[in-house]
Amino acid sequence: MRVEEFLRDNARRFGDKVALVAGDARVTYRELDRASDRLAGALAEGGIARGDRLIVFMDNCREAVIAIFAALKAGAVFSPINPSTKAEKLAYVINNCGARALITQDKLCTVAGTALADAPLVALTIVIGGREPSLPGAVSFAAALAADVAPPANPSIDLDLAMLIYTSGSTGFPKGVMMTHQNVVAAATSITTYLENTPNDVILNVLPISFDYGLYQLLMAVKVGATLVLEQSFAFPQKIFAKMTAERVSALPLVPTMAAIILQMRDLQPNAFPHLRYITNTAAALPPAHIARLQTLFPTAGIAIPGTEAYVVDGQGVRVPPGVVGELVIRGAHVMKGYWNDPQATACALRPGPFEWEKVLHTGDLFRADADGFLYFVARKDDIIKTRGEKVSPKEVENALYALPGIREAAVVGVPDPVLGRALKAVVATDPQASLTAQDVIRHCARHLEDFMVPKLIEFRDALPKTESGKISRRLVAADTLEPAA
Repeated sequence: MRVEEFLRDNARRFGDKVALVAGDARVTYRELDRASDRLAGALAEGGIARGDRLIVFMDNCREAVIAIFAALKAGAVFSPINPSTKAEKLAYVINNCGARALITQDKLCTVAGTALADAPLVALTIVIGGREPSLPGAVSFAAALAADVAPPANPSIDLDLAMLIYTSGSTGFPKGVMMTHQNVVAAATSITTYLENTPNDVILNVLPISFDYGLYQLLMAVKVGATLVLEQSFAFPQKIFAKMTAERVSALPLVPTMAAIILQMRDLQPNAFPHLRYITNTAAALPPAHIARLQTLFPTAGIAIPGTEAYVVDGQGVRVPPGVVGELVIRGAHVMKGYWNDPQATACALRPGPFEWEKVLHTGDLFRADADGFLYFVARKDDIIKTRGEKVSPKEVENALYALPGIREAAVVGVPDPVLGRALKAVVATDPQASLTAQDVIRHCARHLEDFMVPKLIEFRDALPKTESGKISRRLVAADTLEPAA
């Protein structure tokens, strides 16, 4: 099965049902199917063929959704790029994947134009908004749809690439994660089965569709025939909550920074959203204190994800017994095929599995499992800080920090120390009404952590730096925290 068949099938089943709510636009399954057919035809007319890469450089909007399914219907490989991306990085991605087409918005044309000047392989540019595209030689999105060209015959199979998701590591340039139609279908099937999604679900997504889990909200909604409510951001929570009530939202995916904002809202009462069936979290593990407080507002339950095997191994790739910390390994049909044009990174992540014919994903995450098979995140392998001769997981210290009332955001990093080698420094942002001191934080940590895990230094900031997906970035925190410990 190919990903675009999600849309074709449900356009037949639920033609007049609303598939997408984006701003003031309400788009039915039939309308979404027809619009993406027309754009797929325009892509083919513009020379885009099976296997060509197409950049979707847009924010969360109706046209981005149309573009994604049009690319798939044309047999192309789409790559969604965050609209905050700067020209140099955009040019790198375009050239790295050898993109032949770019679809963007009028407001992003300055950045796109600068990037395209260094990207000679791009043969077709389509721009949304404005009467005439401000990029030389570009085609307007409206004109592409108005041409009403039939979609091309698509001989793609499920082993062909469907998308490239560029992910920024801690160092170096972004890497393109290669996902076939089979990978995407397997992942969407597994998650929707786990969440027991049905056509009755209304999923509210404020995560960027350039972010993999934000993108999967779209793909999962269309797979099961649900309705996706697409918002730009979580910058104005009250507006989002009003939308949740008005649209009778049943599903809310979030990231930890969104959870922290929700928990600051003193007037939010339990069961304020009676139609909300579940919340999911991604980007980073939620602190246990946040989970406990969220459960009082939004009662939730979960089951093991199907179609996936996850286990913990030691440095030699041998499975470890319960309670022993090691690297998490994943087996499943949704595991990526590797990193685009990066065999070294691919070989590091995908290694021989338990059977001679397969490769399994080594995640770089340290986990432990209990006797019943439940997995517990410990830290990223490269996040571990060695201090006083001991190895410390910054996540464990951060969990303790989040248990202190008033702590809104926290990151723990290592700083040079002449005695300890590395000293622990906690960088925190507090609730506006909190009046915490550094000693308050240190005393709290001393009550809940072993001596060598108690931060030596505390720094207060208004907010912590975050990645494009909304995850607190320890790397950026550490970059501003290079001074030696006193």
